[in-house]
Parts: sequence; structure tokens; C-alpha cells
Amino acid sequence: MKYKVKDNARKIAVSAIAMLSIVSILSGCQGTSFGSSSSSSAKEESEISKSDAADDKGLDKVLTGKTVGVATVGTQHFWDREAFNGAIDEVKKLGGKVITTDGGRDNTVNAQNHEKFLTAKVDAVITILGDSSVDPYLKRIKAAGIPIFSVQHPSQYVVNDVEDDAYQGGKDVGKIVGKDLNGKGQIALFNAFESSLSYCSARAKGFKEEIKKEYPGIKIIEPELAEKFSSPADDARQQTLNLLQKYAKGTLSDIHVACWDQPAIGVVQAIKESGRSDVKVSAYDAGPDTLKIMQEKNSPFVANVAQQPRLQGHKSAVALAKYIKGEKVEKTTYVESFPVDGSQEAAAIYKKLGYDKTAD
Repeated sequence: MKYKVKDNARKIAVSAIAMLSIVSILSGCQGTSFGSSSSSSAKEESEISKSDAADDKGLDKVLTGKTVGVATVGTQHFWDREAFNGAIDEVKKLGGKVITTDGGRDNTVNAQNHEKFLTAKVDAVITILGDSSVDPYLKRIKAAGIPIFSVQHPSQYVVNDVEDDAYQGGKDVGKIVGKDLNGKGQIALFNAFESSLSYCSARAKGFKEEIKKEYPGIKIIEPELAEKFSSPADDARQQTLNLLQKYAKGTLSDIHVACWDQPAIGVVQAIKESGRSDVKVSAYDAGPDTLKIMQEKNSPFVANVAQQPRLQGHKSAVALAKYIKGEKVEKTTYVESFPVDGSQEAAAIYKKLGYDKTAD
């Protein structure tokens, strides 16, 4: 199962949503570096297909003499780090120099870090994730004549944003869960960021609409659960333990983490600790850690959506280079994601994305 967005109407709808980021797993870990210090090691790399890697054909050395500022909300989480390194590596490959900033998963720090790009008078900026606090800085950067490119942060100030189709991804994982539950049961939803983070909103909306329309026999329990920014796995574990005490065996069918996958690690732990074989787990992002959990024998983790964060960062740098060269660049670039249905597909996607060669 996989999808790739093609229709312009959906692209416009998704890209019109203002993008925010999940934040503050660690705070205040601010950093700025020049050159190659943020470049990834082989262990952190995920696979970029030959066809995708060839999308920079004709751009060799286009960025020679250019300095590009690359900002990310943090590098503690796999997704963020992969997108960050994908952008950095491609800028350097095309001859550019890089100034990097790391917000330590603190949105305020991440936003303020963009000031350094103005001071350094960079030639272009790539900003990765981040919430609305970044936008005033993006406005100033654009006003200074510096083109901005983004990953998962559509904005009126950016030339191009790279993302996946979050709404469709939500629908796809909803379909997997609905089928797995045979169209019946109750789902508890971890959904802390629906009202504040647009891609989380799109993922949650897609999931809810798929369940409501196609599986009316399934009820989403209210109130929804709200995972914490800090220590998401530990927090979700404790909330799940409490939830399982409230809902006796046979009364709760699935626990879904709408926006990301790290809380799902704690959800799985709680289910195992409670000896509950009746409750399934589903989530979004499908990093190598959660794909491995899905492959475990009798794992309750049954559904996920795998993104390609390194490829998203790579494509942002390619869009920047094309723009510098004078080529036309679309407002939004969509990168394919992969719904993951069960342990066999988890193993296949794990291999497809190269995690069998690069992840611990």
C-alpha cells in the first residue's frame, strides 16, 4: 500500500494549512555551526532511491559560492534529524556552504535562531518544522531579499514547502485500523496537537473521517487523550495504564496516536505490562524504532504510516538549487509516504527505506 498525491486541489488544500511542530522533548539545547559539523553518519541515513537522488541532475555546483542557513526545531528525534541531514548533505553536494541551527526542540529557541541568518547575510534559508513563532522571522528574512524554503512548514513567506499528504495518510491508517477491528469497537485517541499543529490536524482529520464514514460501528472515545511534549513515551505509558484500568477487557479495541509515533512506544509498553491482548496500537511517522516494534512477535502495534524525512530535506535543497539556477519551482512538493499494515509490511518498509542497513 502506498500513495502519492497528484491532484492540485488536494495540494492547495493541504499547503494552505499553517504548519507547526511538535516540540520540547528537550529544551534550550541551542546550537549554531558552520560547514560540516551537522552532517549525518551512515548509521543515521535512510535510503534515497536512485531516481530521487537523480533529481538534482544539471544542478552540479549551482550553489558554489552560496551560503545556506539550515534551521531545524531539533535533532533529538529521528524524523527531525533525518530531514535536517538530508538538506545539509544536498546543499554541500551542490557546492554550497552551510550554517546550521538546532532549536533543541524548543520552538522559541528555533524561531530566535533564524536571526543568525540575517546577521550572517546568507543567500538562502531552509527551515524545518517549527511553529508559528518562526513566521515573524521568516517575514523579515524574505523582506531582506533572502529566499526561504521549508520542510513541513508551509507559509506565505516560503518559495517552496516539502511535505507528505498528511490528510491522506490519516485516512490510510484509519482504513488499516478499521479493517483490523472488523468495523467494530472503541478507539482511544492521543491527539494533543490537533488544534495547534496543522499537519497533526490533517492527520487526525483524515483518520477520524475515514473511521466515521467507512466504519460507523467504531466509536472514538471522548474526551481524547493529550500526550505531553516532554518524555512522550513515559507519559503515554502512564496514561495508557490508567486508561486500561478504566476500560475492562473487551471494551477498548485500539489506541491511536494521531500525529507521531514516539508516544506509541509507551502505549505498547503499558499494554504488555497489563497483559492485555485485546488492545491494538496504531500511529503515524513509522521511524525505525516503531517499525521494529511492529515486527515483534504478537506485537499489538498493527498500523503506521512511514514517511521519508531524509528525502524531504533533500528535495528542499534541490528546490532551492533550482530556484537559484532560475528554474521554476512549485509552491509545494509532495513526497511519497507508505501506510504500514502489520508486521510483514513493517519488515518490508523497514528494508525499503534502508533501515536494515543503517539503523541500530
